[in-house]
Amino acid sequence: MDKFRMMFQFLQSNQESFMNGICGIMALAAAQLYSAFEFTCPCMPEYNYAYGVGVMVVPPIWFFMLGFVLNNNVSMLAEEWRRPLGKRGKDPTVLRYMFTSISQRSLIAPIVWISVTLMDGKTLLCAYSLDLDARRFANLDFSFDNSSMTPEDVTRMMAKIPCKDIYDGGHMVTREAVTRYLRCVSQAFGWLFLLIITSAAFLIRAIRPCFTQAAFLKTKYWSHYIDIERKMFDETCTEHAKSFAKVCIQQYFESISGEMRSLHGHKPHHDGNGGGDSDDDDKGASDEDKLLGIRAQDDMNRVLWNWHTCKPPLSLRVRDGPDGDADQEHANGNGNGNYVQMKEMAEYYSSV
Repeated sequence: MDKFRMMFQFLQSNQESFMNGICGIMALAAAQLYSAFEFTCPCMPEYNYAYGVGVMVVPPIWFFMLGFVLNNNVSMLAEEWRRPLGKRGKDPTVLRYMFTSISQRSLIAPIVWISVTLMDGKTLLCAYSLDLDARRFANLDFSFDNSSMTPEDVTRMMAKIPCKDIYDGGHMVTREAVTRYLRCVSQAFGWLFLLIITSAAFLIRAIRPCFTQAAFLKTKYWSHYIDIERKMFDETCTEHAKSFAKVCIQQYFESISGEMRSLHGHKPHHDGNGGGDSDDDDKGASDEDKLLGIRAQDDMNRVLWNWHTCKPPLSLRVRDGPDGDADQEHANGNGNGNYVQMKEMAEYYSSV
């Protein structure tokens, strides 16, 4: 349990680790799903090809779309692509990097499925058994030229080769020879497919830093920034909503308490120290500080709307000191010299 807990904490450490874990789980699910899937070829000339190719192509498309669905960055990419320009420009390279990253992770499960199907060979046997030349696999004591079988009969017989239970042409064509041949071809294509995918991944990782390392670092940084900014904005909205609700409820109960006291003619009670409500005042002040000056519903709606339509530019500035001057001169202990102290704060330029 400790190992699983550590693995789960590692996957939750950041967005990239989490998505890599999701891709690994999907790859294992693809392999397990194929092993549990019962492949049943129809063994009919009209449907063999469609069924065999469909089993090889349709599930990878589904896994690819599922990878996009499970990736949290898809909504972030769509939001960044469709948002108004406002005061912050859009970098197409960042959007392209995000889309490429999502696509690469979503391709892992389809690659696993295609590799497993090719290594197994059943789909290729079902799809292409009727396209083989029956004379190449005919028995030594049988000749198609001297038989009365039409080409349609031969095609129908070859279509039954994947189905061992209903194949009735063993005296004409050796089923084992056709099965071995097509499975060998399928496995060869499977290893070739894996070799091409691995070589392409190696070349991309090995050559990319030699040409586009600076651009890659820039796009990677800003893609991470967009993800972190979205999370921080959601957390800030949550904290503001909690503080807003708490202050509203406190003010409601205070107003009701005042009305009840005036109705019954009671005077507010004060203790001897005169500080009985100091703790409550401090808590109320701390909650009001979290409101960041926004104390009305219309103002909050305007802030949320402006954040979507007019995000502040990514520009940091130096905040002024307490006395209004950024540069403050302070005398040292001997009074013989001065030094400059500057307080730097990371803050947006925003009209909100």
